[in-house]
Amino acid sequence: MATVPVLMPQLGESIAEATIIRLGVKVGDAVRADQEIIEVETNKAVMGVTTICNGTVTEIRAQEGVSYNVGSVLALLEVTDDEIRRTGVDTLETYEKRSNLPGIRRSGGEAPTSAPAPAPLAASPSPSAPQSQQDSQAEANLHFAVKDSDTYLESSNAAAAVSGGLAVPVGGSAAGFLSPRVRARMNDLGLRDTDLAGVAGTGAGGRVSAQDLERYLDSIASWPSVQASPMRMAVADAMRRSCSRPLATVGLPLPMDRILEHRSAQSPKPGITLYVLRALALTLAEDPSLAGNLVGNRIVLPKSIDLGVAVQIDDGVVVPVLRGVDRKSLRELVDDYDEAVSRARRRRLTEADTSGGIGTVTNFGGFGVTSGTPIPLPHETLILGMAAAVKKPVWSDEVGAFLPATVSNLFLTFDHRVMDGIGAGRLMTRVAEWLATPAKL
Repeated sequence: MATVPVLMPQLGESIAEATIIRLGVKVGDAVRADQEIIEVETNKAVMGVTTICNGTVTEIRAQEGVSYNVGSVLALLEVTDDEIRRTGVDTLETYEKRSNLPGIRRSGGEAPTSAPAPAPLAASPSPSAPQSQQDSQAEANLHFAVKDSDTYLESSNAAAAVSGGLAVPVGGSAAGFLSPRVRARMNDLGLRDTDLAGVAGTGAGGRVSAQDLERYLDSIASWPSVQASPMRMAVADAMRRSCSRPLATVGLPLPMDRILEHRSAQSPKPGITLYVLRALALTLAEDPSLAGNLVGNRIVLPKSIDLGVAVQIDDGVVVPVLRGVDRKSLRELVDDYDEAVSRARRRRLTEADTSGGIGTVTNFGGFGVTSGTPIPLPHETLILGMAAAVKKPVWSDEVGAFLPATVSNLFLTFDHRVMDGIGAGRLMTRVAEWLATPAKL
């Protein structure tokens, strides 16, 4: 008999860790090959960790609510020698000899227990050092970063404010300046620049000082809080990166009566969002440059009209991608769409299910919202949002009177570096034209 480790698998190209949410076995349980024994949550989905051979659980090292790096040992199995020869699986002894075990990180954000500390770009003062020594070290670090105040003034032809002996640029950029001491403290706490958006700086030029940061942390220490889920942190990170681009939004009213009439005659009935998804796909197929990505001085065009659909789940939004939407009819897409939405709500999407989209359609009208500004994913140029439909009087040229109609609104948010308002208007008009003749979808 030998001991075999159950490892945290590589669950996707960009996934370095996952959080244990359920242990499906206990010590003494017999397990078979490919049996799902642990359920984990990544920043995209809930997935299962399976065994690679038959055996008996002798130890469980994983704990629910804890995040583990890829390659971490989650459990140990007792396995027969015949089973090891049959599967070729590594024993625990072999695995430990050929690799260094990664550390674990608790979901609260603690550093890995066995990972070495990263080498700093410039030395940071020790919190226990005398204040004069801290200020001296901070000044050295600042000069390491910006050389010296004379050079800065000469190169930028700007004024500088001096606070505590440190040259700090003032004006429009001063409020965003953070000293090495503040940076070091933020790194210790896992804070980002955007986390300090609500902190009023009292330093030179409105910069946030170390004292401002500590006062802010003390002020919220007693406030109620909850741990952000991996999904919520993934959404937050995506939105930060998305909003680093110049985004703009345009809107257009959308008459719904013809769509609703067409849908009522279909079996199975397509989702309303699918109509918009298909109309957008046909529009982008006519002019793929509308979904191009600016990379350097080139606009990279999509090689396939693969579109995502935003699906709300408990703690965030996931976006499964439908492939070649322009090449399939509305009827042909119904099963693919329903399956993608179902898997998204059950958190069973893989990396391949959510990658490669060139744009997204989101229907926030289900919550009664009549207008909004959807934000595209960082790798996408555009997102088309659909608002709630409402009954309103609409003028009819045919009868010369106002008639009751069901009207929604479409909102397109796009990367203004790639598309201008005229292009966005043309795209929206063409989408509306397709939706006016739903039988052609």
